[in-house]
Amino acid sequence: MTLTKTDEPKKSPHLLIIDDEKEVGEFAGIVAQSLGFEFTATTNAEDFLKALDDNITLIMMDLMMPDMDGIELLRLLGQQKCRTTLILMSGYDKRVLETAEELAQTLGLSVAGHLQKPFRLAELQKLLKGYALLNLVPQVARQASKAVTKDELLRAMVREEFILHYQPQLNIANGQVMGVEALVRWQHPERGLVYPDDFIPQAEVLGVIDELGWYVARLALSEIRQFVNKEGALLKLSLNVSPQSLHDLRLPDTFVALARQYGVAPENVVLEITESGLIKELASALDILTRLRMKRVHLSIDDFGTGYAMMQQLRHVPATELKIDKSFVHDMHQLNSARVVVRKTIEIGHELGMKIVAEGVETKEQLEFLRINGCDIAQGYYFSRPIPAAALLDWMQHYAPLNF
Repeated sequence: MTLTKTDEPKKSPHLLIIDDEKEVGEFAGIVAQSLGFEFTATTNAEDFLKALDDNITLIMMDLMMPDMDGIELLRLLGQQKCRTTLILMSGYDKRVLETAEELAQTLGLSVAGHLQKPFRLAELQKLLKGYALLNLVPQVARQASKAVTKDELLRAMVREEFILHYQPQLNIANGQVMGVEALVRWQHPERGLVYPDDFIPQAEVLGVIDELGWYVARLALSEIRQFVNKEGALLKLSLNVSPQSLHDLRLPDTFVALARQYGVAPENVVLEITESGLIKELASALDILTRLRMKRVHLSIDDFGTGYAMMQQLRHVPATELKIDKSFVHDMHQLNSARVVVRKTIEIGHELGMKIVAEGVETKEQLEFLRINGCDIAQGYYFSRPIPAAALLDWMQHYAPLNF
């Protein structure tokens, strides 16, 4: 018999394990049971697929299987649009496991982590406890994305419904606040606070992204002068620019004039352009980007590592800053490949004369890794979420870089 089940009548998280070594599956099941899980263990793909139903909340899968290997099984689960979270395990080297995890995510599957066999009891407990903790905490549901019209977006600008939240950026060497990134939100009169993923792409499609971009620039430039560090120096302002806006040759002159109108020096502003969008628009954008730098505006390549920029192309862009995408920062603690990308990005950026900013820093361990490897600036929930201007002023009054 290849299936073993617990007889717990209560509603508990249910772990489904597939491993051709029966002893491994039952050991993992007993550990899970001690943490409040029910479990089902199987040694072959046929029984695994029969047991997989809506009651299963977590899957542990060995990649090395005799009848259908784990990669084939991942492909099948992807085709079935499986929504159950996975933990991958294998005796293969760690790079294979990391690649399999990346494959699973590209197939639309959720992965909690991986275990290299033979794994330790503490490693399994850590993954299972982490999963249980995440799923016991109620998740705040965000408003589902709704289609908006051009008129709605233009009307929202007239009514000043778009507001800015700010996230601080800190010098990793000494913990001092160096700047803030301005992030737009829509304070919708009916839907409440709407996040940019739900309206920026539509603004681009509807052809109003330029209008929204200038709205955000004016608002941010009008608010930035209240943000000064303990020495009285104005914080740097980082603004996101849509690649679609890099077509107007008047942009450098218009932006610098607008900054001066609000009393902000051009060198105190960083314009962020996403890596993939930058390269797509490179031919037409180089004129604008070069003139912005000549006018002393700083340029940042955002989400670096997620696009398809080649070093040969990257070296032609007059950027002063590289932002490491938060996905790499998040994965540093468990994926060697993510650590390599982060180290090499810091190294390459410095060789090209750029400052390196790490986004998505959430733990002291991540901060320490970045510090050891020479990263310059960090931002993320470890310090503060993006918050309104008044809340950021209060945060800055109470923030002290102790034990940074």
